[in-house]
Amino acid sequence: MSASVAVYRNIYTEDRFKQAYGSEDGTHGGLRLWDRLAGRCRCSRRACLHLLRQRVPIFNWLLRYRLKKWILGDTIAGLTVGILHIPQGMAFALLTSVAPIFGLYTSFFPVVLYMCFGTGRHVSTGTFAVVSLMTGSVVEQLVPTPLDLNSSSPEASDLESQRIGVASAVALLSGIIMLCMFGLQLGFLSTYLSEPIVKAFTGAAAFHVTVSQLQSMLGLRLPRHTGTFSLFRTLASVMENLPHTNMAELLISLVCLAVLVPVKEINVRYRQRLRTPIPVEILTVIIATAVAYASSLDSAYNIEIVGHIPAGFPTPRMPALHTFPDIAGDTVAITFVGYAVSVSLAMIYADKHGYSIHPNQELLAHGISNTVSSFFTCFPSSATLATTSILESAGGFTQLSGLFTSLVVLIVLLLIGPLFYFLPKAVLACINVTSLRQMFLQFRDLPELWRISKLDFMVWVVTWLSVVVLNVDLGLAIGVVFSMMTVICRTQRYILTNNKAETILFSFQCYEVPGVKILTYNGPIYYGNRSFFREEISRLLGLTPEKIRSREKARKALERRERDISVNTVVRRLQPPNELS
Repeated sequence: MSASVAVYRNIYTEDRFKQAYGSEDGTHGGLRLWDRLAGRCRCSRRACLHLLRQRVPIFNWLLRYRLKKWILGDTIAGLTVGILHIPQGMAFALLTSVAPIFGLYTSFFPVVLYMCFGTGRHVSTGTFAVVSLMTGSVVEQLVPTPLDLNSSSPEASDLESQRIGVASAVALLSGIIMLCMFGLQLGFLSTYLSEPIVKAFTGAAAFHVTVSQLQSMLGLRLPRHTGTFSLFRTLASVMENLPHTNMAELLISLVCLAVLVPVKEINVRYRQRLRTPIPVEILTVIIATAVAYASSLDSAYNIEIVGHIPAGFPTPRMPALHTFPDIAGDTVAITFVGYAVSVSLAMIYADKHGYSIHPNQELLAHGISNTVSSFFTCFPSSATLATTSILESAGGFTQLSGLFTSLVVLIVLLLIGPLFYFLPKAVLACINVTSLRQMFLQFRDLPELWRISKLDFMVWVVTWLSVVVLNVDLGLAIGVVFSMMTVICRTQRYILTNNKAETILFSFQCYEVPGVKILTYNGPIYYGNRSFFREEISRLLGLTPEKIRSREKARKALERRERDISVNTVVRRLQPPNELS
């Protein structure tokens, strides 16, 4: 005989449910605005120390530094990156259209400042090819270089002073923008530069960098083209002037490429076996300088050389503040590019090594770095792809590696810099081109991106084509707008497929199961909200990457101890009784 059971439950709409059982959003509704602000503004000694450690992270991680475990890795990684900073700093200064010495300055001051204020343990800051190229376009627009200018004339010195004044003004304004963004807590804006946008942008910008260096590699004295379609105008200018190629500089470029490319490939393929990468860039610079000095290549074959590099610290000077109205638009694009690349790199290595970074604190760190260094004749800086990868692969653990990096650059500034007088600029151009290897290899990710998301694939293609065909800053703007349009389409599609006139809720008693949390999220997850989603999940679960990593270590240690105990027990059981005695 079957028995039927009838269950009666109240049916609620969302509004009636909130009226009956309340809502978490209204927990603070009874407090007045003044009371809430007063609660946030209370100050104590403990709160001041917490704020100091939060805003100056070096006081936080330095107290917990494991000297015996981390010092060797930080030392080796810092020295390796410092050696790489020397040729790259001088090379990227050419992209910025300033003298190579200013690249060395930019490889020193931002490194020290980021070590104190940054949260990325494996981030290497300094000169970055894309940021240098964008800054160089601004410099060329305001202070173009005459083709018939004598490099030793007083006019050349005055022109160089004007150019670094503009580049420093871009750094200062970029730092001010970042500090304002930090004050407004706008670190979340980095989430709108998705991974496909960043990869497509850097990959397309690598083509602009390569084409811009062709004239130095071929020994051509050509004006630098800026603005829309600049890549094609530069290519056309180079093709027209190919008959005027300096064969000596072409030979130098070919020899340098023949050395740099294979050795850098060896560094990548055998980085697990190599304790430190082979410093091929600095070795190439030293050998090329010695050969040019011994053979007098500059006078015999009209080879363009670096020239005088002053020794010592730069004298503090005010950037060209009167150029702010002219550089404001370009500086905004430079700021977003530098910050997006820096935060993206920091997040990648933070996820890999199980710690967390703070985007708003990164704004403060890079803002202070650019603002302060601009008064020491530095151009805009950011995290760099190549040196960050080398820093991590060489065994760096914390930001202390930046101290050893800056010491290497400091020695060059104070003692060794003038010895690079005869360094051919064609060598620096080859270093620029070969440093873009990682950006060119991003094409290999396209098949996987197509399988994962067709929309992200389209974002990549549109951004890449826009940057290559039009220009760096305009192409980035088009890529961001197109990406936002795809977000609107995704959200609109979700709303249309999930739109209901009224949400019906069934009220029943719920019991939380210990160790289990069930969460619901009624919306699409995409690059624009993934960081917020992750942070909220971590907050609700009480888990951070550091806690997860420590628990994983504890679990593995416990398993290893239990395994050792079980093996010892089995061995003791297999031994004869007389051996046990």
